[in-house]
Amino acid sequence: MTEQNVEKGIAETLALGKEGGPGFRWKRWLIVVLVLAIAAGVAWYFLKPDPKATLTKYKTEPVKKGDLTVIVTATGTLKPTNSVDVGSELSGIVKTVEADYNSRVKVGQVLARLDTSKLEATITQSRASLESAQAKVLQTKATVTETRAKLAQLKNAREISGGRLSSQAEVDAAEAAFARAQADTASATAAVSQAKAVLEANETDLAKSVIRSPINGIVLVRSIEPGQTVAAAFTAPVLFNLAEDLTRMDLHVNVDEADIGKIHEGQKATFTVAAYPNRTFTAQITQARYGSSTTSGVVTYETILKVANPDLALRPGMTATADITVRELKEALLVPGAALRFTPPVVQVEEKTSRGLFFSLFPRPAGQAQKNDEVGTGKGKQRVWILKDEKPVAVVITTGWTSGSLTEVTSGNLAAGTPLVTDILAGATK
Repeated sequence: MTEQNVEKGIAETLALGKEGGPGFRWKRWLIVVLVLAIAAGVAWYFLKPDPKATLTKYKTEPVKKGDLTVIVTATGTLKPTNSVDVGSELSGIVKTVEADYNSRVKVGQVLARLDTSKLEATITQSRASLESAQAKVLQTKATVTETRAKLAQLKNAREISGGRLSSQAEVDAAEAAFARAQADTASATAAVSQAKAVLEANETDLAKSVIRSPINGIVLVRSIEPGQTVAAAFTAPVLFNLAEDLTRMDLHVNVDEADIGKIHEGQKATFTVAAYPNRTFTAQITQARYGSSTTSGVVTYETILKVANPDLALRPGMTATADITVRELKEALLVPGAALRFTPPVVQVEEKTSRGLFFSLFPRPAGQAQKNDEVGTGKGKQRVWILKDEKPVAVVITTGWTSGSLTEVTSGNLAAGTPLVTDILAGATK
């Protein structure tokens, strides 16, 4: 190869790297075509119609106008209106038991008797002590009479004799003896009173050995048997539990702190018990107590309802589930609860396509997203969705009382009969 040919080949090779060379132009057009193809693919992906959106079917329920009853549900226990624990102040052995479970008793009726042998012996001893004290009083009174007479005799003799027959010392001794006799009489009289008090206390204990009913009622609990020893130490042991009148009972329920603000005296309620699953009983609130109780972190407030029980079907201790009517609305505008919980996913797709290709490639700022999501929120404000051109459109409403399944609408651009979207029925792909 000649030197001229070599130089010519080098020059041709160098010409390929120049901007105006054919190789450079070919590469540049190839890059442009690739970029346009990628952009067209991205645009087609984001801007293509969604087949699922076009085929989405929605379930709707109409806005209703009617009555709304708001209830608060609580559980509790039935208790007697008035129950009394009957105990014993005395210790001893139970001699007889004269009342059993479910026995109907009256005021003063004997429920049980304690063995009184020891008490009777104590009473006999107390009576003997009283008689001894009374005899002591008689003896001291006789001494008083004797010393009084002797003192009078000395004073008379001294007066008649002009002080020659009785000395002053004798008169003083007689006066002292008379005073001592009077003091002994007072002491004996006090001993009589003390002996009477002891006797009365023992007789009272003897009377208390007979356990009697303090009320008219029925025996709910009997915790003694004949021959059992009753030990009354610091507290009186409970022998019987009596319910005054089971035709009237109280239902004690625990109301959650979130619902206690709706509870007021006089509100009506219904409740059921497991023993009668097909029967509903009525009740009325008589008291909502301010004291709270906390169980497993849940704060509740005890509420009392009065219950009529004429057929004695209800029994103390039964667990009841009560529905308390806290509000009754007439001819209110009502929306279904499912409509308040529904949010269509298609809203996000429409928003994405409406913002354009560039913005759809990048997420929107957090502050802007929050601002858009808060549309229709606030105190009592919520969003429901209606269909326009087969697409859900949000409507802002203000809600009031709710029963869970239905909610009152207090303001908003809704009319009775307007269908509200509650769910998506189907979304098939072509």
